[in-house]
Amino acid sequence: MSHPVEIDPILLSKVSKPARYVGGEWNSVVKDHDAVKLTVAYCFPDVYEVAMSHLGLRILYALLNERPDVAAERVYAPWPDMEEVMRSQGYPLFSLETKTPVRDFDMVGFTLQYEMSFTNILNMLDLAGIPLFAKDRGDDMPLVAAGGPCAYNAEPLADYIDVFFLGESEESTQVLADTIIAWKEQGKPGGKKGLLKQLSQQPGNYVPSFYEAHYDDNGDFQGLTVTEPGAPAEIEKCVVSDVEHVFFPTKPIVPNIDIVHNRAVLELFRGCSRGCRFCQAGMLYRPVREKSPEHLADLAKQIIANSGYNEISLMSLSSADYSCLPELVDQLLDEFKGQKVSVSLPSLRVDSFSVDIAKKVQQVRKSGLTFAPEAGTQRLRDVINKGVTEEDLLAACENAFQNGWSTVKLYFMMGLPTETDEDLAGIADLAYKVLNLYRKVTHKNNGKVTVSVSSFVPKSHTAFQWFGQLPIEEIERKQQYIKGLINDKHISYHYHDAKTGRLEATFARGDRRMGKVLYQAWKLGCKFDGWTEMFDYDMWMKAFDLAGIDPDYYVARTRSLDEALPWDHLSNGAAKAYLKREWQKATVAELTHDCRRLPCTGCGVCPHLGVSIIDRKEGDDHGKTTFSC
Repeated sequence: MSHPVEIDPILLSKVSKPARYVGGEWNSVVKDHDAVKLTVAYCFPDVYEVAMSHLGLRILYALLNERPDVAAERVYAPWPDMEEVMRSQGYPLFSLETKTPVRDFDMVGFTLQYEMSFTNILNMLDLAGIPLFAKDRGDDMPLVAAGGPCAYNAEPLADYIDVFFLGESEESTQVLADTIIAWKEQGKPGGKKGLLKQLSQQPGNYVPSFYEAHYDDNGDFQGLTVTEPGAPAEIEKCVVSDVEHVFFPTKPIVPNIDIVHNRAVLELFRGCSRGCRFCQAGMLYRPVREKSPEHLADLAKQIIANSGYNEISLMSLSSADYSCLPELVDQLLDEFKGQKVSVSLPSLRVDSFSVDIAKKVQQVRKSGLTFAPEAGTQRLRDVINKGVTEEDLLAACENAFQNGWSTVKLYFMMGLPTETDEDLAGIADLAYKVLNLYRKVTHKNNGKVTVSVSSFVPKSHTAFQWFGQLPIEEIERKQQYIKGLINDKHISYHYHDAKTGRLEATFARGDRRMGKVLYQAWKLGCKFDGWTEMFDYDMWMKAFDLAGIDPDYYVARTRSLDEALPWDHLSNGAAKAYLKREWQKATVAELTHDCRRLPCTGCGVCPHLGVSIIDRKEGDDHGKTTFSC
């Protein structure tokens, strides 16, 4: 039987934002652990404000708590001041709902959203009193699991995680819960290894201890071999084919304090078929599967009634691509008329259609507009398969300025394959064209253009996974080059730290040997590496030295198309041959069309996984059209 952690309120009052650690929020679920068959601690390796904003964990938390035989609770990374209190007073890491020590749960699950949070995973395990390395954890310890986009290159964390889950989890999580409960009721046959053997034979589950990595005499990765009979050579992601009827939480937890995205959320659809060659999410979450506007409106009504939120965000990878967006927006605005509930779109397509939608959704609460041209010239936009033109952007901005907007944000990347200084100059040129367009349309001089430029990080399962990232010095030169081209106070320019991007790339393209670097960095005190004030690049370089690893081996090297990749055994359904074709098309700036309403582009996801694109713009009496490759 577990005993809850009881923290002295006086000690808690000495840390910043003590509300991060008390729980008790509206719609949180508290259950008696003695009355359930399975306890799960869902861990997000960042602070409360970031973690509470994550939709994936909200879904899984509510999904499992719908079951009377399961208790799912939340665990977030304590900020360093709280960690100091916990370590000095001997408090273990605990859950928010019942303050149960994390080590007393049956399963501890981490979400892997960002490579720069990996040290927090180790730190949370250590705070919980759970051995960091999977090989050191006995049968008395919880099953340590992980899922999310970073699981598609799981190898840097292979030494620390018992099992990784690939893909969409609503259905597989139920199977997982049933499997663990049955294993417990049968007396835990075979111990934890027996459970892992069962899990390894279920779709989407990767047990890294059942595989051995091989390297040649030069240290180059050669591949993995299966060491446990029955474990698959390739692990395919799980995918939900019927998103219309998949579980979605309508009683969101209302946070104790303000969080990053403090609003209700509607997921319009899964996937994206635009095919931007830099975008990992666009490949991982294929194919596109839309929900009907009627169902979404009903969900929105329930969510607002159960939470009291005054804003609902229409969220998906490219929300403005939802085929029934005008109809949905009209339904939502009509439903919440007089309640002062606003509707927001996190991103907009670069066309006038989007501005018309934005004009509607911002009737209640007005904000600036955000567009993402991604590159400064048409040539480079074609290289990355962005599929928008300068004319598209300027037409959208003109429409916006004519309708009262005065602020526009433009997002770009730098360090992309084949990029030249001419492409960088195009970023500044576009910013000036947008600003001058505002002055021409309005005859005013109070417009503002914000230019934000991030450093490109090559990611697994994309057409650019083979590309070597540019050196920090070159990225910093490019950043200053753009800065020198912008001399108008009405244009603000922001760029991301190049050193953070370099470290992110080492894990994004790393193999199991990166686990040694991670361990050394954690021992040196690295944590919250995604936070500018906490990130210590020199300390990370020391960790590479201690581990005997050269970061440039992973970051800077443009790899051969025939080279074995550490993530080849983890499949999102897209064929490697398709990604090779996309890489080759990129080198000659050749576009690939969107497959939603044009012929199949041959990525292989639909036939390989047995799913289809669902687009509701046209179709039968139910407003549904299913496209199959």
